Amino acid sequence: MGKHHDHQDCLQALRPIRDTLDVISGKWKLQIIISVNAGNRRFTEIQRSIPKLTPKVLAKELKELEQNGLIERVITEVYPILIEYFPTDYTQTLDQVVESLQYWGENHRKHIFKKEPEKKKEMK
Repeated sequence: MGKHHDHQDCLQALRPIRDTLDVISGKWKLQIIISVNAGNRRFTEIQRSIPKLTPKVLAKELKELEQNGLIERVITEVYPILIEYFPTDYTQTLDQVVESLQYWGENHRKHIFKKEPEKKKEMK
């Protein structure tokens, strides 16, 4: 049987996961990060790249991503004022997370929508 962990061990393991989910969870945050990483810099470009994302929600999410150091808001003092959003160097720390989520999502989709039941591999 597996080793049982006490409550503190469990909390210590779950805290960093909870912190991560607090920063990137939700319907829009990762999509916004991916959009900005893809080169969408202006508010309207980001909004157009993500179907069903409202301006109010985009503004809120960009602010939270900026507070967490994942997006940088740059204001250029020209007329009219130009506001652009850029990924920070820190954003790159999410690359493996995003790739893992994409890989898992693709496999989960195959698993759920597969016509034939998945065959178990025989153990030798």
